Amino acid sequence: MTTRREFIGQSTCAGFSLAGLLSTMGTLRLFNASLSAQTIPFDSDFKALVCLFLFGGNDGNNVIIPTDAAGYAAYAASRGVVALPSTGLQPLTLPAGDGRSFGLHSSLPRMAGLFNAGQAAIVANVGTLVGPLTKTLYQKGGAAVPPYLFSHSDQQVQWQTSVPDSPLKVGWGGRLADMSQALNAGSQISMNISLAGQNYFQVGNQVIEYPVSTSGSIGLTSYTSTSTPTKQLYSSVRDVVGQSYGHVFEQEYVNVIGRAISNDTLLKSVLATVPLYNEKFVASTTSGVGTANPTLNPIASQLRMIMRLISAQQTLGMKRQIYFASIGGFDTHTDQLNSQGPLLSMLDNSLVDFHQGLAALGMAGNVTTFTASDFSRTYGSNAGGTDHAWGNHHFVLGGAVKGGQIYGSMPDLTLGGANDTGSRGSWIPGISTDEYSATLAKWFGVSPANMSMVLPNIGRFSNPDLGFMS
Repeated sequence: MTTRREFIGQSTCAGFSLAGLLSTMGTLRLFNASLSAQTIPFDSDFKALVCLFLFGGNDGNNVIIPTDAAGYAAYAASRGVVALPSTGLQPLTLPAGDGRSFGLHSSLPRMAGLFNAGQAAIVANVGTLVGPLTKTLYQKGGAAVPPYLFSHSDQQVQWQTSVPDSPLKVGWGGRLADMSQALNAGSQISMNISLAGQNYFQVGNQVIEYPVSTSGSIGLTSYTSTSTPTKQLYSSVRDVVGQSYGHVFEQEYVNVIGRAISNDTLLKSVLATVPLYNEKFVASTTSGVGTANPTLNPIASQLRMIMRLISAQQTLGMKRQIYFASIGGFDTHTDQLNSQGPLLSMLDNSLVDFHQGLAALGMAGNVTTFTASDFSRTYGSNAGGTDHAWGNHHFVLGGAVKGGQIYGSMPDLTLGGANDTGSRGSWIPGISTDEYSATLAKWFGVSPANMSMVLPNIGRFSNPDLGFMS
């Protein structure tokens, strides 16, 4: 049966035209390095979380690579045809550890620089867990594991809900917004804004995601047209929406349409006062350097709109915002070396430029950006690619991040070793998505006493605060 939410969502979508995301795959820069400092008015206690979801399962094993002689030799032998050459790896300056050293993929030089400058952190071997798990328990079947491991759709939902052992489809970002929405009292726009359409992460019991496009608000096509036939058509729409209806579905449908029209009008008027920041956007040497409106890659175009919306937070009456952006293409079963590099290059430029742009606006400390993905990929390769695995490594960046460190432990990178589920290099997570998310939620303002309302399973794990946020 169609649920009430599904009915409303499907019916609403039928009345709107969605703007498609740009498909340009080139590596592009957002902000000019010589960007002069400027600030915008904002509340000092304003905070925003930005989730960038890497759909398909990003291979974290080729994001962070051993660079010590013994470690790299073992890496190259285990990874085979997907091993990266040691030349070009971007070294990480790490505190004293276990004797191993690491570098980032050659396509991540700016992220390495941000990490070494203490403005970004890495959280190692994160994944969906029902509870703490060891290899012995996994292989003996003595502990619960998330259902449908290695399934794209299921692991995406479990990452976004952080409740793998429940069919509940309410996201932890939605529950976080439910708890925090009083801070945005009087704001007409949802706290949860998506640049990547519908998702589970932002679905709450009271708060739902508000989709916008990289161009701005998504409204009824030609609603603001001045042509007489169109004006007459939408005058009729307003009349229909303004009436009362006895059937609950009919009434809720017109309520949703009415709010959408009102929110669209508001957001369009607000964004009209916010700069496009075109003067801060420069293209790569391969396309349109110096143009006023360069074509942006899919990540950059989403982050630019997020920056514009963050710039308008005071006008919109928001003290808390949660954003969702995404990029696909990480399901690299074949031709991984040629496909992952350009994606990581887009990630590198877009994330660092976004962070620097926020710093120039005086808001870097108020915004925390973090990555998520279905899962990682097997350490062992298959004829040019890799297969679905489990624990993965993720970036967190922002002015409030205690950067320059790897949080958690890098797994034993041995096929069949202590952290491998079997023999192909699928790492059992050492950190749960609950612990990762709880650390971000605490920074957002959730007290330890209320954390279980956002993350119901957090009590099963020993590290509700991983320490990467100040």
